[in-house]
Amino acid sequence: MSKLLRPVVGSSLRELSLEREGRRRRMSSYDRTGGNKDFVIIRSGSAETIANIFGAGCITHIWTTMMTVHEEPWVLRKVVIRMYWDGEKSPSVEAPIGDFFGMGHGIIKNFWSAALCMSPQDGKGFNCFFPMPFSSEAKIEIRNECDNALSFYFFVDYEEYEKPNEKELRFHAWWNRENPCQGISDAEMSNEEYEFGGKNTSGQGNYLILEAEGKGQYVGCNLNVHNLRLTDKWNWYGEGDDMIFVDGEKWPPSLHGTGTEDYFNTAFCPQQEYNSPYHGIILGGGPNWSGKVTLYRYHIADPIMFEKSIQVTIEHGHNNHRSDDVSSTAYWYQREPHKEFRPLM
Repeated sequence: MSKLLRPVVGSSLRELSLEREGRRRRMSSYDRTGGNKDFVIIRSGSAETIANIFGAGCITHIWTTMMTVHEEPWVLRKVVIRMYWDGEKSPSVEAPIGDFFGMGHGIIKNFWSAALCMSPQDGKGFNCFFPMPFSSEAKIEIRNECDNALSFYFFVDYEEYEKPNEKELRFHAWWNRENPCQGISDAEMSNEEYEFGGKNTSGQGNYLILEAEGKGQYVGCNLNVHNLRLTDKWNWYGEGDDMIFVDGEKWPPSLHGTGTEDYFNTAFCPQQEYNSPYHGIILGGGPNWSGKVTLYRYHIADPIMFEKSIQVTIEHGHNNHRSDDVSSTAYWYQREPHKEFRPLM
């Protein structure tokens, strides 16, 4: 039998013909009796470890779907996914499950990207293709904070190796929310001044997408905005510049953007829903940009490296004027240990 060495090939179409070492494995919720009850029951207020893998390996794909015994609001925000690598006590992944798989607001919708997608029927099939290497152990835990029991279906597809590749970093994901962001009142100013006025020359008060310490690379995020401003005036939620501070640099950071839609690779206050491998708009909002918006940007072809630390931020409206409900999930790789996450809000 060949040794199960860590492969050095990637996963592009051009590389599929190259010989690979390792063994493909899966953990799933199939009915061990041979019947059709292919799910696990997770009781209200409890957690279930759906995968606990020992040895060296790499998770290559996660699929899941779920239902509660009685449907209830906010299920996708009440179910939390956590992941732990190599026996660590603090999770490297912690997020509401809907947000982790690419879309916030506690809702689902068909969309696709290279890293994450929600598939038919009506976005109920969740998929993640981020590679997640580990040296000695991987654990995935699902916690149910719903009022009712949860029927949870899953695949965790992975490869096992004889020994790890020490150059590989560990996968991380973190969810954040500000509801509302700390903006300003529009009562004593014109709409033009509210949307475009003032200057931000420090980055203070920006919405925080990611704050990490160590050596690694940021590989993207999804961003969710619930427009809370009720007005018949021009009500665009954007104009927020992204500001990414690498290794403790001061303002202006070397990575300073020009507006919300620009960071997400779109233009001119878009509302058209659009999916591509690395960026897109899952929800475009209602009339006059009302309601809920979801955008994503995955730095798969252009990760942002850091040696000591990174802060990924974006203004909530120009000069942080707006007071919308904003949430996000950030994805990155880094060497352990990682900075412990603040409690989920």
